[in-house]
Amino acid sequence: MRDYYEILGVAKDADGEVVKKAYRKLALQYHPDRNGGDKEAEEKFKEATEAYEVLRDGEKRSLYDRFGHAGVKRGAAAGGAGGFGGGFGFEDALNIFMRDFGGFGGFEDLFGGGARRRGGAQKGKDLQVRLRMTLAEVATGVKKTLKVKALDPCSQCQGSGSADSGGPVTCESCQGTGQIRRVQRSVFGQFVSASVCPTCGGEGKTIRNPCKKCHGDGRERGEQTLEVEIPAGVSTDQYLTVRGMGNAGPRGGPRGDVLVVIEVEDDARFVRDGSDLFYDLPVSFSQAALGQEVDVPTVYGDEKVRVPGGVQGGDVLTLRGKGLPHLGGGGRGDQHVRIHVWTPTELSPEQQELFRKLAEIEGPAPAQGGQKGFWERVKDAFAA
Repeated sequence: MRDYYEILGVAKDADGEVVKKAYRKLALQYHPDRNGGDKEAEEKFKEATEAYEVLRDGEKRSLYDRFGHAGVKRGAAAGGAGGFGGGFGFEDALNIFMRDFGGFGGFEDLFGGGARRRGGAQKGKDLQVRLRMTLAEVATGVKKTLKVKALDPCSQCQGSGSADSGGPVTCESCQGTGQIRRVQRSVFGQFVSASVCPTCGGEGKTIRNPCKKCHGDGRERGEQTLEVEIPAGVSTDQYLTVRGMGNAGPRGGPRGDVLVVIEVEDDARFVRDGSDLFYDLPVSFSQAALGQEVDVPTVYGDEKVRVPGGVQGGDVLTLRGKGLPHLGGGGRGDQHVRIHVWTPTELSPEQQELFRKLAEIEGPAPAQGGQKGFWERVKDAFAA
């Protein structure tokens, strides 16, 4: 078992108020009312409550500090204040939470606007779509129109789910609260537990005569048209959130959101590194030796670049500001042009004759130690 102090994230000398505050934060995060019955969340809720119940009590905490989990169990076996003799279950955790934090306002006051309120409409599920973009569109930013299949309010019942003109009626079992509360009394005091109303499923309303078109769900299949503004500089798997354009909630619930996930298409000309681009430029022997002005493609169009005479294979020329914009503003990256001296695989008789003459008059190649390696040249290009 995990250490109770670690579970709550408090120091071993934390006082009761710190322990209570830490537990309340975790309990609200993992409470089943917020997590739709998720088993992992329920287990974390139970674990945090067990830790809280020990550390809030002076005698239990003393036993735990001295003997660990074994001390807590020993205290329970001896009939003392420590531990949970019959095991600590999920219902125990709920009762402890309601005992110390249930109050009179119930879950609406506890959870505020951060979770679905009982008796309120359920929000529709979010949608996710992938948007393909070219590198040129990344460079400038772009506005895109998307069509997304989504659940819309039923056109026959206007989303209520009911064929009756008055719509759904207040649930008679829970009186519209969406939950059933039970009070248990014992020698230790009063315990209050709450559970989702089985009649209305927590919505607080019931439908007597379901709509024949949507069968009481309040929704039908439809299509949403979205216009999204994609900023310059985005990368694959980044996303934008379009609020309130996802699936409609059941029976009049608000719409969810649409997550637009970016997918940048590969451009065979460039290798991207953040906001910088790399381009491989092949040059001939004569171009490398004599130098020449050449056209180099960028995402903004061709750029005239002067290849200096004597350039070596692996040298890097940098075009400042010709890379991609930094996301959120603040200028653009650079485009780095890597030189590749091209060696022909076949020579004509005339070319062979010229190279033989060149071989007779050219000097020997310099020693390897006098040349910088490729990665050193790349580092120099970045530092320039």
